[in-house]
Formats: sequence, structure tokens, C-alpha cells
Amino acid sequence: MNELVVNLHMHTRYSDGSGTHHDIGLAALKAGLDVVIVTDHNVLVQEAQGYHRDGKKRCLMLVGEEIHDQARQPQKNHLLVFNAGRELATFAHDPQILIDNVRRAGGLSFLAHPTDRACPPIKETAIDWVDWGVQGYTGIELWNGLSEFKNHTPTYLHALFHAFFPQFIGRGPDEALLARWDSLLAEGRRVAAIGGSDAHAFHVSAGPLRRTVFPYEWHFQTVNTHIFTPSPLTGRLDEDARMVYEALAAGHCFVAYDLPASARGFRFSAQGREQTALMGDEISAQGSLTLQARLPRSADGRLLKDGKVIREWSSAEAVSHITDQPGVYRVEAYLKYLGRRRGWIFSNPIYVRE
Repeated sequence: MNELVVNLHMHTRYSDGSGTHHDIGLAALKAGLDVVIVTDHNVLVQEAQGYHRDGKKRCLMLVGEEIHDQARQPQKNHLLVFNAGRELATFAHDPQILIDNVRRAGGLSFLAHPTDRACPPIKETAIDWVDWGVQGYTGIELWNGLSEFKNHTPTYLHALFHAFFPQFIGRGPDEALLARWDSLLAEGRRVAAIGGSDAHAFHVSAGPLRRTVFPYEWHFQTVNTHIFTPSPLTGRLDEDARMVYEALAAGHCFVAYDLPASARGFRFSAQGREQTALMGDEISAQGSLTLQARLPRSADGRLLKDGKVIREWSSAEAVSHITDQPGVYRVEAYLKYLGRRRGWIFSNPIYVRE
């Protein structure tokens, strides 16, 4: 399988971002991304799709949408929509109706920043997901870079510090959201996890001071989604878009914080007598299976089954675990960075069935 690094949640001047699609393409090339998916609020700018190039470097730009009910105050229930092929914001008043129409259009839907909290120092309200009774969505945004800034900024001094030293923000997905995800998986739901930067490249001024807070290029080096496709990008837009969306739909991906160290090369797989599975796949528990996690460098980690930790390790690059027990298995890895243990890799699960 071929690994591609994707940043899939960002905004341009078409909604509340500061840059153009061209600005994002240049920043993505500098950050070494393979794919970006632009998701402006309630507007679909499909004509911006294509490739950005710099010499031999190439980045595919796709365009989705972040849809929410603009009439609802305070705002809730933001939904990332990919590959629907048409504008669906007219259905935003009812999250279930919106999700159903995304599915009918052949698109993917991910609950955006589900545990986003209010941040009074910057006068931002909570834009979390509240209608948890919905069904039929593809997955959740497990780690959102901008929400994490809000969640770790209790005072104006914290906001000022993070504006100048954003490398100290990243810690990992919200623990409450991890627990909810595990609960959904334990119910037998297939819920794929993705991670996004939610990049806006805010232009901020305070008296004579002017600063771009969290520029696109910086945000693209932080929370990304690594996907696995059958082949590298071909240069043919329709074919490459199909590969990207099929990988996301299947959960053939993992969420990574690439700032402390690149997560390229991580693998989590299961090997049975006659089957092999990777993240997002189902495999039979008949006989016995060997679960294998391979990390790009030594790191601390843990293996979870049905939301419970069944194995932990320290400073290892490869770990294996033999089981004949059905369940939902996933891997987490952590690195020490800037004096703190920080989340690095969060795999999608392998579903071991009876």
C-alpha cells in the first residue's frame, strides 16, 4: 500500500480564512503534504480542485465543505462533507437529514470538532456536536488543531503565549472524545477517525502589532491524516480523488501529530492463517491472529481492545500481540516533546469478528 499525508480541514477567504486556494497550495507544498481538502463553511468551490506543483513536488487539492445551520445560535453540529459533488447546505437545519443526503449523493460525512469548547479569552463560543443520536455518518474528526488551542487556552495570557509559541499546544485528542469513540465502536458501529488542522491563518492586530496566527504552512505540519491507497497519485484528478475518498471511507488511515516527528511509515496490521488486515478492515478471529504495530521511531504506546488497554510499551519501534479474541483493536503512540508527553499516532481500528 502507498501512504499519503492529507490535511483535510481548512478555510479560505470564501468563508472565514485569510488566504486563497493558491496560498494553501503553496503552503501545502512547503509543508510536504500530498493532499489537501479545503472545507469552507457552507460553500462548495469545486473549480479550485487540481494539482499544485513546485518543480518535482506535487500536491493534490480537493474541495469539500463544512456545513452547519447558520440560523442556529449558538452554533452546533458542524459536519465535514467530502465527495458529495453538489451543494448540500440547504439541509443543514437537521443533521440527520443532512447526513442522509450526503450518503445518497455518494459522499462522506465526518462530525467536525465534536468536543469543541468555548474560549472566553478570544470570545469564541463552543461549536461542539450535540445531536449524538444521528446514524449513517462515515466518522468523526478525532483531533482538531484549532479546537485543541481553544480547549487549552483558559486566559488571555495563554492565548498570547500560544499565538507566539504554537508548538506548545498539541497534546492529543480530547479524552472525552476518545472515550465516546470507543463506546461507539463497542456498540458495533464502524466509525472512521480523521484528524484536521482547521487552518484559517488568522490575521490579528493589537495596536501597532500585526501577526498571522497559525499560518497555513505551520498548521499543515501538525495534525494530519495519513491514508493508504493502492498506488501513488497518478496525476489524473478523478482517479486520485477516488483513491483518497475510498481510503477515508474504509478507515484505511491514521491520525498523526507530525510536528514532533513525521509519522510516515507507521503500520498497524493483523495477520491470520489466510488473511491480512490493515486499519479499517475486518478479519476473522478463527484460529489466532498476530497484531503488529510498527513505528517510524522508538516511542511509548499502548494497544487497546474495545476501549480497554491490554498492552503498554516504552521506547519500542515494533510490537506484536497474539490473540484469538474478537473485538475492536487500535493503537496509540506517544512522544516526549518540549518537556511533555504528547500524543503522536492514533490508529483506526482493526475489527476482529467471530
